[in-house]
Amino acid sequence: MEFQTKYITPDIKLSCYSDGLFKTEVVFEHHMLVWFISGETKIIQADCTDVFKAGDIFLIPRNQLATIINYPKDGKPHQSVVMHLTADRLRDFYAEQPIAPKAVVVKKIRRFNEHPLLKSCLSSLVPYFDMQEEFPETIAQLKITEAITILRTIDKTIDNVLADFEEPGKIDLVSFMEKNFMFNMPLEKFCYLTGRSLTTFKRDFSKAFQTTPQRWLTLKRLELAHYELTKKKRKPVDVYIETGFENLSHFSYAFKKHFGYPPTALLQ
Repeated sequence: MEFQTKYITPDIKLSCYSDGLFKTEVVFEHHMLVWFISGETKIIQADCTDVFKAGDIFLIPRNQLATIINYPKDGKPHQSVVMHLTADRLRDFYAEQPIAPKAVVVKKIRRFNEHPLLKSCLSSLVPYFDMQEEFPETIAQLKITEAITILRTIDKTIDNVLADFEEPGKIDLVSFMEKNFMFNMPLEKFCYLTGRSLTTFKRDFSKAFQTTPQRWLTLKRLELAHYELTKKKRKPVDVYIETGFENLSHFSYAFKKHFGYPPTALLQ
């Protein structure tokens, strides 16, 4: 597996991946501004799936559960420039021009296609990855400030996302888990995103579902996988990735143990 990440600062990186497929499931701690140089990425969230290709620029809001699948394409590696817009950077920015979010918005991925202002800002970072000496923090701050300013120029509602520093509050556990069970995340992440401690999460979960989180998650993922295999006629190698299993062998073992036959039996 050839996966390389170069940082010019902790908040600005160049990622390059040249193998057949790279999958990860994450909760983004910071807003991420991404420009794809080459390759293709599928980002799967609870209520939508986005596919991004070379040239695309988009913003992923923080605290979003997602499965990300990266592919090389057209003989070129998967390569992207990523800028983290951290809470500390954004607080400093908005301290200079106080603006409170005016509305509660659905924090979905925002596409900017190949907007020339953003493309110019992010492409200008590429030569810096070849520097041998340390990248000056003052220049890094200028580039991040430039990116934030451009976002606010081309998207008049972006302040409702970037200037919102609230942490997740306690939300309805049942609806959240029913919507997000397919993400193979540590239990602690589910606790955080539902606004609960681990102890409170387990107590509330047991009361709501009359079972343990792990047993319930495994069953829900197997039921979804069975539906994808039988109703949509998909292949096991494609299904396991999007239903929360570690790998194909783990999926096949769990599937056969629960249903009594391997997932490949449904291909016949």
